[in-house]
Amino acid sequence: MRGVHSAVDDIRRTVFKEVAKLAFEDGDPRLLDQIPLKMIQGDVAKHRHDVFLERAIVQERVRLALGLNLRYAGETTPVSEDLQWAEKSKKHFENPLVNIIPFACNACPSKQLRITDNCQGCISHPCMNVCPKDAIYMDKDKHCHIDQEKCIKCGKCFNQCPYRAISKIERPCAAACGMDAIQSDELGRAKIDYDKCVSCGMCLVNCPFGAIADKSQIYQVCQALRNNEKVVACVAPAFVGQFGKDATPAKLHAAMKVLGFYDVVEVAIGADLCTVEEAHDFLEEVPAKQPWMGTSCCPAWSVMAKKLYPEFSDYISMALTPMVITARMVKKDHPDARVVFIGPCSAKKLEANRRTIRSDVDFVLTFEEMLGIFDAADIDFTKLQANPEDEMEEGTGMGRGFAVGGGVAAAVVEAIKHIDPERQIKIEYGDGLKNCRKMLAMAKAGKRDGYLLEGMGCPGGCVAGAGTIRPVRDSMMTVEKFKNEAPSMSCTESPYLDRLEEVEQKYEITPHD
Repeated sequence: MRGVHSAVDDIRRTVFKEVAKLAFEDGDPRLLDQIPLKMIQGDVAKHRHDVFLERAIVQERVRLALGLNLRYAGETTPVSEDLQWAEKSKKHFENPLVNIIPFACNACPSKQLRITDNCQGCISHPCMNVCPKDAIYMDKDKHCHIDQEKCIKCGKCFNQCPYRAISKIERPCAAACGMDAIQSDELGRAKIDYDKCVSCGMCLVNCPFGAIADKSQIYQVCQALRNNEKVVACVAPAFVGQFGKDATPAKLHAAMKVLGFYDVVEVAIGADLCTVEEAHDFLEEVPAKQPWMGTSCCPAWSVMAKKLYPEFSDYISMALTPMVITARMVKKDHPDARVVFIGPCSAKKLEANRRTIRSDVDFVLTFEEMLGIFDAADIDFTKLQANPEDEMEEGTGMGRGFAVGGGVAAAVVEAIKHIDPERQIKIEYGDGLKNCRKMLAMAKAGKRDGYLLEGMGCPGGCVAGAGTIRPVRDSMMTVEKFKNEAPSMSCTESPYLDRLEEVEQKYEITPHD
């Protein structure tokens, strides 16, 4: 589904646009309650069997876009009233971050193997022969069927059928979840086990019914801009190309200034500092104090590792993430500024909301949410003129490479070559939580001693995050080109290295922080 534009994308982005527009206009909050009627007009449903159901789902999406909780069955409190309460309490959002709108869920079947009409009733019936539970039987017409109560879903029959007559069925959200956090409620609808969930957002972008959404701070950011607050945007390395080929870095900077941002900074400069810190940490810690070290920049990966393998908590780098380093630099330079991290990731919202760094990053927006703001403000990159003298502070090529799977480990190894040329480093990276789990299992078995392990929660790296817009492969190529255009390549050549000690502050992120 990733990279294929759909009606779900249109609904999600239209909600962001309408919420942003009302925030900029600073009109009557009660107009927020009218968004579903504005989006879904007439009496005939377009995507579901009931127009009122479609509006109810949009209404809950509006709530989440405002950072509010979903309403329980029977609750009728208008969005505008809950928003006013949230603004008075200064609460942008509370956990959980990722939510399933129950009545939007299709109650898709859980994981099953089914025999289709392609079954030819062959004499050899290998599917029956390999089934360890005798779950497959023939009917009077010699067609095979699976007894779901006996089936253990081992897949042996699937691999043996010569006609490919056996299909695997699994909820798309569950299939995408690397933590096995998608369960079923009493009605067969999907629900999230939050003790397992790490908020990577992969379920969100893989649900074909648009039943899953994360909370947003888009309204609060737009309000801050409208109130002429000093707001600084820190854009993640994956930003390049996300808003179309006409949205060059220079034009993106110009667009942000039009919106009212005080300044725009590349988070790649924080990635450079993070790289150097992790390089020093690896040289000091491995193997003298610990068998291996994991990278720190992906919150979904680091929290997953600590949830599944608490004994590995000390092996995940304690280096500040690029987001936090960049935010702290901005705060040092502009103590009165409000920092907005703009990136590809849902999990970064949770990272910024933790008590340990809440003062450093005020807001987190995804690229998709930022697109909603551009649309609300009628920003047209084809007509926008960039000011050549008004450029973002630039990171190095290796720092920009953080956006793609393997880029963090490559940057650290490259930095170590400058610090200790004699040291040979073994690396492995897992992109996607399922691959990360396999990597950790190998580490637990003692087969990754001496390694630097890079974990990325999204398959492909940050360019595949839940808040991205462009197809993953296109983004990878664009990032590679942008990386090669950097003024310098090595993180050890960053002009900001002397600021590392200034912003550095060790802290521990626990799964329940």
